[in-house]
Amino acid sequence: MSATKELIDRYAIGPATLEYAVHGLTDEQLRAHPGPGAWSIIELVAHLADADCVIADRIKRTLAEPEPALLGFDETAWNDRLRMRDASLENALALFRANRTWTEGVLRRADDADFKRRGVHSERGPVALADLVVGSVTHLDHHLKFLYAKRANLRTAIQPRYSYPIV
Repeated sequence: MSATKELIDRYAIGPATLEYAVHGLTDEQLRAHPGPGAWSIIELVAHLADADCVIADRIKRTLAEPEPALLGFDETAWNDRLRMRDASLENALALFRANRTWTEGVLRRADDADFKRRGVHSERGPVALADLVVGSVTHLDHHLKFLYAKRANLRTAIQPRYSYPIV
């Protein structure tokens, strides 16, 4: 299996991984603030849905345009100002799944040379398409660590699952 195909496969399992991580939680548990971090589980899931859409935009721009500008965003401001504490879990999961499914198709149609194409991130500078996809996969896993810790603090712990094996 090529490294590119394996990367896309890991990207593609993101929705199932996230849905597993929140399965069985009550609305009260989703909106509690058990720590670690300041966000509730619903705010964390809403952030993942929003960030994934932003990253998907960067992926498509990098594939379609010559060295496009890739804007950063203030995740805390988005969560606060967009009132993600009141967001719907079902809608956030549906958006995450639809976005990943659509972007997975875009990635599977790209060739190996496309994964070397670059965009210019407003905060990090030049970034290759492959790095954007890796970043998307690791971003989910990074936040899943917090989600599983929050579940443990709510006494609803489950066996963690990630896109990448955690060593």
